[in-house]
Amino acid sequence: MSQKPPATVTSTRRTLVIALVVVVTLLIGALVAGEAYARHKFSRCISTQFEKDMGSKIDVGFGWRPMLLTLIDGKVSRVTVDSADSKFGPAVGMVVHARFKDLDVENAGQGGGTINSSSADVTWNNDGIRQTLGGLVSGVHSSSSSGMLTLDVLGGLAQLQVQPRVTNGVVQVDTMSAELLGMGLPTDLVQGIVDVFTQSLQSYPMGLKATDIKVTDDGITVKLEGGRTELETAPGEARC
Repeated sequence: MSQKPPATVTSTRRTLVIALVVVVTLLIGALVAGEAYARHKFSRCISTQFEKDMGSKIDVGFGWRPMLLTLIDGKVSRVTVDSADSKFGPAVGMVVHARFKDLDVENAGQGGGTINSSSADVTWNNDGIRQTLGGLVSGVHSSSSSGMLTLDVLGGLAQLQVQPRVTNGVVQVDTMSAELLGMGLPTDLVQGIVDVFTQSLQSYPMGLKATDIKVTDDGITVKLEGGRTELETAPGEARC
């Protein structure tokens, strides 16, 4: 005839199981809260650094590696940065999706650090180009088939056709034609517009350089690549 375990033994086991569940739950909760804090801290500090160079508000994302480990060893496997209105040099309205890999940071990034490699995709639409080039250009039309952009100058009375290209990591903008009612446009006017256009495609942050540029039917897309780059120490007002 079997005997039932004493009630006190059953009660003790139940208490231990409940206590274990509570401890595990609290531990998981602490890890989740700690990870959320670490991600918020790194996001705020790194955003401050990157926004200074990109000239606009950005969204920051991190790779799979827990940020709690980063607080210990200062290593970040991957950072993604998205900006809907970046300003590189005189350019306005650039949309950027950038990826930074293998970061070594100090004090969540506010103490500087190193980016080991990076890449980015930049989209610049025709309206953003028009705004950047100022009052002399009233319209911008781009063609993927020709690889050229046509700029309406002097209220649309004249057209300036340009073609961007990449040479040794630098974007150059070539003038293909410049006509006002069948006659050439003044050299100073053409050069001034082309200079602003060129400068807008040459200033990139974090050591990024152009590797490819394409003219689309909506504007321009630029691919960027970067190698080992130093992160500056955050200024006092940007301390986290």
